[in-house]
Amino acid sequence: MALTLRSSTSFINLKDNRSFKTSEDFSTMVGFPQIKPSTQLRAKHSTHEVHIPVLERVDQNEKLHGMEIPHDHKGLRVPVFVMLPLDTISIGGNLNKTRAMNASLMALKSAGIEGVMVDAWWGLVEKDGPLNYNWEGYAELVNMVEKHGLKLQVVMSFHQCGGNVGDSCSIPLPPWVLEEISKNPDLVYTDRSGRRNPEYISLGCDSLPVLRGRTPIQAYSDYMKSFRERFKNYMGKVIVEIQVGMGPCGELRYPSYPESNGTWRFPGIGEFQCYDKYMRASLAASAEAIGKDEWGQGGPVDAGQYNQFPEETGFFRRDGTWNNDYGNFFLEWYSGKLLDHGEKILGAAKGIFQGSGAKLSGKVAGIHWHYNTRSHAAELTAGYYNTRHHDGYLPIAQMMGKHGVVLNFTCMEMRDGEQPEYAKCSPEGLVRQVKMATRTAGTELAGENALERYDSGSYSQVLATSRSDSGNGLSAFTYLRMNKQLFEAENWRNLVEFVKSMSEGGRNKRLSEMDSSRTDLYVGFIKEKNVKEMNKVALV
Repeated sequence: MALTLRSSTSFINLKDNRSFKTSEDFSTMVGFPQIKPSTQLRAKHSTHEVHIPVLERVDQNEKLHGMEIPHDHKGLRVPVFVMLPLDTISIGGNLNKTRAMNASLMALKSAGIEGVMVDAWWGLVEKDGPLNYNWEGYAELVNMVEKHGLKLQVVMSFHQCGGNVGDSCSIPLPPWVLEEISKNPDLVYTDRSGRRNPEYISLGCDSLPVLRGRTPIQAYSDYMKSFRERFKNYMGKVIVEIQVGMGPCGELRYPSYPESNGTWRFPGIGEFQCYDKYMRASLAASAEAIGKDEWGQGGPVDAGQYNQFPEETGFFRRDGTWNNDYGNFFLEWYSGKLLDHGEKILGAAKGIFQGSGAKLSGKVAGIHWHYNTRSHAAELTAGYYNTRHHDGYLPIAQMMGKHGVVLNFTCMEMRDGEQPEYAKCSPEGLVRQVKMATRTAGTELAGENALERYDSGSYSQVLATSRSDSGNGLSAFTYLRMNKQLFEAENWRNLVEFVKSMSEGGRNKRLSEMDSSRTDLYVGFIKEKNVKEMNKVALV
């Protein structure tokens, strides 16, 4: 199923002793004996061994796994980051499985990875009460990342974890926020049938003091100020990027396709999320301002339901009402509210982090299903006014560029030919459009993969989209996600060769001849003669 949401697993023990096993309880020492051609470290445990790949770069002409890589004539290096598990920090606010994390970071560093990304969950850090922040688990992670010579991207995650594709744990909004929501359910997004979505606070109340005297924007700002103060000595050195969450899954969008309880299934068009009292009041005021009171009574009545297709609705069908005066009014208002929301949060973030040395970024969802239709229904319900006649991504790119914010976009690994025909998908066309929008706006572009992929084809596609042949090239790529599968033998070899190719601007034209047998043949840029005989290192 082709979605654009994050997917992850927590640390889980592996059965295959040829790959890296994460465990809750490693010994405190890792021995590095003479390494065999399989190039792995052994972390001894009382009952089993943990094998960690250790790599060293060699000649760029060496190969791994036969994928053709387009040539990047500009030769620009694209740093690669890896997302950490969603539950990197425990519910209690501590760093989870520190020994396993330490070993994992060591392996990533050896592969040439630039750094890692972690979610700083609002629901964990400020869970004990307003303005009561606990950053201790994150402080431990920052120190560990620094020790390994890696960099850190930190996501200001003001959304709930749980209920979307791949969410392996549940982290709700802070309890005191949920208490306010229970008193006033209109604080969260609501669909036409009255279904409330607790993933994220409705942007309709951004500027209202609904959180115990503070507005949501003030609460987000206080959180970011606390982070900067706590980690001021690491900003720009270890912490090189702050990604500002602006909606569900941390993305600037409405929660129009919620998976929880089977509400939505791919490739449904989703539903507009404009029925809380604050959004309804805003719509009514906008309609009144142009003398069209009847347009302010609610969202389109003919927009269908979550799992319908565009042609099954009056609004989204080829000649639907999306393309008349009313449709234009509503979509301008709906997408405009989302842009205003991004403007408020990113404006606040710019004021807080300016001069810190860390970049700011914002994430936009890669909603590629129904892209090859006139109305682009799934994008419209998410808040992106992108149709056959209207560019929905240029205004977003311009808004982010205004604040010097990097636009982070997903589905960089997807190919049109992999998608089901009936869904009218075009991830490649969507990526091209976003690349052109960011180039036009003068906005920096970074990317992620949308789904967990380990195959050579997906890496080859990322390498192709990272180039600047059409639109912006990528300034960085963040790989989703670190888990047990990533450290399995063939997956690991594919990753390290991909990282090498990205560091060379895609100049490594082939990613190898098939060699999955773990023999004495060369594997990518790993060879027995090039593996360091390392001293013992303590895992803490």
